[in-house]
Amino acid sequence: MATQPSLRPARVSRETRLTAVIVACALFMQNLDSTVIATALPTMAHSFGYDPVRMNVALTSYLLSLTVFIPASGWVADRFGTKTVFRAAIVVFTAGSILCGLSTGLAELVAARVLQGLGGAMMVPVGRLLLLRTAAKSELVAAMAWLTMPALLGPVVGPPLGGFIVTYFNWRWTFFINIPIGLIGLLAVTLFIKDFREPAKGAFDLRGLALTGLALVFSMAGLETVGRGLVSRELTEAIIAAGVAVGFLYFVHAHRHPAPLLDFTLMRLPCFGLSFAAMMLFRTGIGAIPFLLPMMLQVGFGSSAVQSGLITFASSAGALVMKPGAQYALRLFGFRNTLIWNGLLSGVMLIACAAFRPSWPAAAIYLILLVGGFLRSLQFTGYNTLAYGDVPRAQMSSATSLYTAGQQLAATIGVSVGALALEVSRTLAGHGTPENSDFSVAFVVVGLMTLAAAPIALFMPVTAGDDLIGRHAAAVPKAGE
Repeated sequence: MATQPSLRPARVSRETRLTAVIVACALFMQNLDSTVIATALPTMAHSFGYDPVRMNVALTSYLLSLTVFIPASGWVADRFGTKTVFRAAIVVFTAGSILCGLSTGLAELVAARVLQGLGGAMMVPVGRLLLLRTAAKSELVAAMAWLTMPALLGPVVGPPLGGFIVTYFNWRWTFFINIPIGLIGLLAVTLFIKDFREPAKGAFDLRGLALTGLALVFSMAGLETVGRGLVSRELTEAIIAAGVAVGFLYFVHAHRHPAPLLDFTLMRLPCFGLSFAAMMLFRTGIGAIPFLLPMMLQVGFGSSAVQSGLITFASSAGALVMKPGAQYALRLFGFRNTLIWNGLLSGVMLIACAAFRPSWPAAAIYLILLVGGFLRSLQFTGYNTLAYGDVPRAQMSSATSLYTAGQQLAATIGVSVGALALEVSRTLAGHGTPENSDFSVAFVVVGLMTLAAAPIALFMPVTAGDDLIGRHAAAVPKAGE
């Protein structure tokens, strides 16, 4: 008897679909905001009188705020209820968007982006926690697809919308468009979402929040100053060393605290630990794309914001196309094989962006971005589903806090690494403004980081995650039987 995997799609309950779509509305708002801002950065830099490359602080400040406050999300959700916290997060994010639109300088913009990050830090992991507690284990892959398909509309719509707004209107409207989306999401959560509440595991770990926050702030501040001549090399090294030292203090603290904000014992779970480690490397490379690609098209190629947006949306469009097929691909090949080979192809497609030049046909650029987005979407679906495959229900809130914090930290590092590689290449080449060769160097650097994630899946069992996708050996009669 020969065997082949069953490819029947898992059924998803109406409650799970409804929860996923509502949560996705909030993710749509966040993803739309991030991609619109990336396209608008050069125009905003001109408005404020800043170097466009150094405007990446508008991205990293938001991502850093997310990373600092995400560790508290699990405890807060258990203590006050997922529905209550999710609604409050939408309100805070929307208020931060309004303040961003009213900013008159970079300092005000950064402060408002930090407030947005506080709202996003509760919105993203708590929304995912809502879905994980609603969906059955066998529904996870399908539920993640329902969740991410609407959320992916943000990156698809964002670049062309951002380019259109800054070209024909005012960049401030890139923030004000979050207001109606936030109000609709708030109403939907109030009417249709159930409230989940778990017993809080002891008192809030305030010392842990302070240590993780300081470690991240020092580390990111150090990365922001490397190679830029903003401060002395000795001070940069001291800041990074302080970040590492404080991070070590939190590691010691976490092993002594009965209920740390970031529970590193989860790394002992095979599926979670390996998925987390691979995701961090993969997302670091991918996290640089929203910064590097629009900047290359506008600064390197001389394209307008609207032209840039119409090109960069292709990457997210590819991701959107993949989502319906992710379940079938994982059932056919399994998690392990998919994460190895698809991860390698994803890295190659990112490195291929280094070859982009203004003389290239638009169709060739579209094709590479579309295929790359298609492959990355499958990779993220694999990591994001497999990570929760062996997490007990009692630790689910801790797992979402740690995993989401890792995602945001990787994205933050990705933007900083991309900007650093661009700045170092520009400095060594003596270019006053970044040229196409400098962007090529940056894309190769982040692409190699993405490639390095794929071999980690070799440590996974061949059957890893089969129970999550209903992948089992179905008997097929041999010829003559």
